[in-house]
Amino acid sequence: MKKRRRRYKQTQSLEARLEHEAKSLREEAKVLPPGARREALPRKARQHEITANMTE
Repeated sequence: MKKRRRRYKQTQSLEARLEHEAKSLREEAKVLPPGARREALPRKARQHEITANMTE
């Protein structure tokens, strides 16, 4: 028996989703205590912003 693929219709563009995720990551980093995770979140947010700009 084959597995059926779950189909999901995106309501927002990829750029909008990436920008929203970047904003969320930056806000989360503000409230975290200093550490590796806090340093990684702004980097990941920047990657999302760059990707959003590439797809425009």
